[in-house]
Amino acid sequence: MISPIRPGAADMALLPNILKFTTPEKIPLQFQLGDRTVQGIPEEFSPTVSYRLLDCNMVQYVIEGQNADGLHIRAEHLEYRDFPVTEWVVYLTNRGKADTPVLSNVRIGGALRCPSPVLEHGNGDTCTPEGYHFFKQAVDQDIRLTPVSGTSCQGAFPYMILHGEDREIRAAIGWPTKWAAEISPCEDGVALLCGQDRCHTVLRPGETFRTPRLNLMAYTNENAPWRGINLWRQWYLKHILPRENGQGVPSKLCLHNFMADGKPEFTGATEENQINALHEYLRRGMKPDIWWVDAGWYPCDYDWPRTGTWHPDPARFPNGLAPLGKACEENGVQLMVWFEPERVRGGEELEREHPDWLLYHRDENGNPTGDRLLNLGNPDALHWLIEHVNALIKESHIAIYRQDFNFDPAPIWAQNEAPDRVGMLENRHAQGYLAYWDSLILRNPGLWIDSCASGGRRNDLETMRRAVTLHYTDVGYGHHPIKQKQHREMFEWIPYFRAHNMNWDNPANGTYEGGGRPTDVFAFHCALTPALTSMYTYNDSEEHYDIGRRMDAIWREAADLELSGDYYPITECRCDPHDWYAMQFDNATEQRGFVQVIRNTLVQEDTFTVHLPCIHQSKTYTLIDRETGNTRTLTTEQLQHGFTVTLPPRTGVVLFYQYA
Repeated sequence: MISPIRPGAADMALLPNILKFTTPEKIPLQFQLGDRTVQGIPEEFSPTVSYRLLDCNMVQYVIEGQNADGLHIRAEHLEYRDFPVTEWVVYLTNRGKADTPVLSNVRIGGALRCPSPVLEHGNGDTCTPEGYHFFKQAVDQDIRLTPVSGTSCQGAFPYMILHGEDREIRAAIGWPTKWAAEISPCEDGVALLCGQDRCHTVLRPGETFRTPRLNLMAYTNENAPWRGINLWRQWYLKHILPRENGQGVPSKLCLHNFMADGKPEFTGATEENQINALHEYLRRGMKPDIWWVDAGWYPCDYDWPRTGTWHPDPARFPNGLAPLGKACEENGVQLMVWFEPERVRGGEELEREHPDWLLYHRDENGNPTGDRLLNLGNPDALHWLIEHVNALIKESHIAIYRQDFNFDPAPIWAQNEAPDRVGMLENRHAQGYLAYWDSLILRNPGLWIDSCASGGRRNDLETMRRAVTLHYTDVGYGHHPIKQKQHREMFEWIPYFRAHNMNWDNPANGTYEGGGRPTDVFAFHCALTPALTSMYTYNDSEEHYDIGRRMDAIWREAADLELSGDYYPITECRCDPHDWYAMQFDNATEQRGFVQVIRNTLVQEDTFTVHLPCIHQSKTYTLIDRETGNTRTLTTEQLQHGFTVTLPPRTGVVLFYQYA
């Protein structure tokens, strides 16, 4: 039995232990400048400090200085007053007239007091069923983490926890390319340093090298793990999640006319079949929040990866996307459209008109291989992209911009850099990518962004400051135990995400070795996330529409609680169809919540005993199953002993509750 989890004085007292600003020479920065090691901002840089209240809960410190050769350092530090959180990012700019000495090993971070530390870290989205897995190891030797590609979440997750004797420290690295984190034991804790993985470059006059952003949260480990999970969620939902009409993005139902006329993705989409499908959904009582248009709306001859010509296909959309966008607006629906601007197929418009904007990977004979990379570090390319896509957003009435990224840019950067410019193409690209998104958001009030990179390979915290992830993986859409493990980590770290209500289990034997079945009630139970894509088609049977209308209401009530309540996982997730799955969300302010229990396909037991992690003292709980209308009343004392749920094979139940 626990009290509502909120930051307390003991948590806020830990701020000095997570790199709170003190003096310029002690800011958490270190780098090599030629053969010299620089720590903080030394006196020779004539550092200055300014600060301001961004609001009553955030103080921004700006510490900057410049040496005689014109190397300027600007460190920005945020200290949160409503959560025990600090944040750092540093910019190094050459304001001189000549190249700087080689800049290398640029790292931010430092010593963190955390007695007897154990590191918990994950592998992110590996594009395999083994992704979204977390590991624990004692910090008794040096540990180095870095993604396996030029995207930020593949093979290493830029979110981690240090477990100590009396506290926990959560760290998040905000950098959309290949970061590195070095964790080493030190006196009474660890030294945590992070930066761009590859960096050995001169800075040319006028150039800026940017570090990742490092966020740290510290809190007492009372009521672990619930305390850390929910303090992070509360901070994220308040300070990171994009806003819509002044509030965090609410629950969203997504519908689409996918694979129209049997063509891949949206290569068969037309103005007529998209608008007709939208109207048919509306006529039959299934109103989407989002109308989803994915890859293939541009000229591509049914080959959706043919990216690099960003105009609506005139044969299929003779009036552009505006008629579809207007139809959405008229019905209170948000139009979302997919883009993948960084990947350019050879021979497409961008290569024909501006090969100078592209970076190539070449074989031993110098011939281009694979896709080209639009160089967002090139100011002309970046300016064109901002202007072109901004115009498309406005003329098409696009409410949500969706960006994908389906190849690894790291080999291209590596092949196109000189020995004294290692990492600079990558750094400038990352800065351009963030500037591009910022420009779209600033020019289009109300616009928000959906982040995708072959699933969830680029969902670092700097990206998530500007976006949500409606497609956090390309793996397991209809494999329920895999989704349960993925959802377990997403609810904890990136609490706004979407699922499909697909089924991939074999109805003959309940396994996932092959086969499948239509979307049913069980599929809705296994897709209980803040956003949902319902896989019923616009021309589906009335029986399926009945299920959809009924389960959409249950999903919506649960989704709203997922975005307002605290999260308590009840069962471990092992990707095993023999396991039960259960979780609880509790909104203490509104004195309501829900508990969900799922009997996976191969579970042998008929009953499961629910022990709620969150029980409020001296309350009477009323639980209701909205599918059946059945209710039960339990006191706090009864709940402490647990209650049983009996379910047939391959079913689930959502028990909404109120307490007083």
